[in-house]
Amino acid sequence: MTISQHHEKHRVERAGWLRAAVLGANDGLVSVGSLVLGVVAANLSQTDILIAGVSAWVAGAFSMAAGEYVSVSSQADIEKSDLELEKRELERNPEAEHKELVAIYVGRGLRRSLAEQVAEELMAHDALGAHARDEIGISATQGANPLQAALASAASFTVGVAPALLAIWLTPLALIAPMVLAVCLLSLATLGSLGAWLGGANILKGTLRVFFWGAMAMAVTAGVGMLLGKLT
Repeated sequence: MTISQHHEKHRVERAGWLRAAVLGANDGLVSVGSLVLGVVAANLSQTDILIAGVSAWVAGAFSMAAGEYVSVSSQADIEKSDLELEKRELERNPEAEHKELVAIYVGRGLRRSLAEQVAEELMAHDALGAHARDEIGISATQGANPLQAALASAASFTVGVAPALLAIWLTPLALIAPMVLAVCLLSLATLGSLGAWLGGANILKGTLRVFFWGAMAMAVTAGVGMLLGKLT
């Protein structure tokens, strides 16, 4: 009798880079698109608008990359510190650590005898890994790479900025504002759909979420920019 292996494709492994990618692209679309809509009201030339957009792109990409790198590195430092603490406790008092695992497994529904057996076998195989996963809550899928997250944020921010910059470059000055608005709204809808599809979520819900909040942010920031442009 042949027993076929059943493999499930889980998407949680994508969570780290997908979050950074969606955040970066959304930020690029909203921030640069809003900036362009705001500065158009100041009656600048097409070159000046393009320069403002490119400057916002460079600043935003580096800011996203630096912020993501620092935040993920801080998380990694905390996890490393907790692992070092757990490693010392395992060396000093393995019996107490064994009891902690047993209590965790009993709390999850295992009989005490079975929980003790599971804890004993897991600790014999990889004590630190078992405690990291079940006591601290650190797993391989959570461990994001700071450099990977930074590059993903910068690259996705650039992808998000691209539609607005291309619209400025290719569109006559009189049509820049409506063209940038249309391109950004279409890109937001596309981003929401793509993010939901990659994450295995409801595509319509994901599209509407990204589109609505992105459009709201653009409306507020662009409105402020236009108001200031008229006052100066």
